[in-house]
Amino acid sequence: MPAVFLVVLILGLPLNILSLWIFYHRLRRWTRSSVLLFNLALADTFWLLALPVLIYYHLDHVRWGLGRPLCKAMRLFYHNYFYLSIYFVACISVDRYLAIVHPLRSLVLLGRRQTYLLCVTVWVVTVALSSPVVNMSTTQLCPRDNRTICTLYLLLENTVETMPYSLCCTCTGFLFPLVSICYCCLRSLKELRSRPHHPHRHNRGRRLRRVLSAVLILFALFYLPYHLTRNAAIILRMVYPNDPTSWRSVDMAFSLEMCLCSLNTCINPLFSCFVGRQFRKEFLDTFCSLCHKRPRPGVVTTSQLPKQGQGTMGHGMNVVTPL
Repeated sequence: MPAVFLVVLILGLPLNILSLWIFYHRLRRWTRSSVLLFNLALADTFWLLALPVLIYYHLDHVRWGLGRPLCKAMRLFYHNYFYLSIYFVACISVDRYLAIVHPLRSLVLLGRRQTYLLCVTVWVVTVALSSPVVNMSTTQLCPRDNRTICTLYLLLENTVETMPYSLCCTCTGFLFPLVSICYCCLRSLKELRSRPHHPHRHNRGRRLRRVLSAVLILFALFYLPYHLTRNAAIILRMVYPNDPTSWRSVDMAFSLEMCLCSLNTCINPLFSCFVGRQFRKEFLDTFCSLCHKRPRPGVVTTSQLPKQGQGTMGHGMNVVTPL
């Protein structure tokens, strides 16, 4: 786990910080997708900044010496991040669905003000959903080697609280977003296939179909096994309360799923590149500038374009940058 977390930290933190910098400094006009993708990158960055604590904890042979309050805060933060990522990916899928299937109605249903309100709601809901973790997470003393550990709530032997809570999170935090993403992706794919053939639109439609299919596959690949192994770990503790050897295999599977889900922080910036056309252009230009110390020949970045009211654009004309 510390090896995987370290790789995720090295790869994911620069990518997400670069994404936040592009959102803040290079995108002059934010669309609905830009707002949602910015919040997704912000959630990834917060989690990555807290990841060194878990790396140190596992490198120190699972020995927690930072106190019970920080243990509770870390478990809350870890649990909250998963559902922040899930909900924002679901919101982005709904946004793409509205833009493809109901382009005119989407301007009313999900305007800029509604998008900001939706992001605030997602942060509040996920914190409320994860708040019981504070009461269920604690530090425990292992009598065999006299070391203190910071326990996950699902590893507690008392399953009276953990089982209902885990099932509640699975239904509201995973199954409901999964159904929403499935409907939005499949409905969008159907709409794209039914459109008349045009060379330029065909290439763009094919790219959108690949992105939507990848979102659905990756979402299920990351989070379905995670929730299955988490619930299985609790169920085995209910069925075999006095047989710890029966828990080990599923506990190991859940640990592997925690590592797998953490890779999501490295994939989300690439997901932003595929969803947002203007973000993709700025990301590639900035990345090439960092690698080669100068922009690519023949590539003009948005910072080099004439500003509103200058050059050939004419006074009072707005520059609209579509996704």
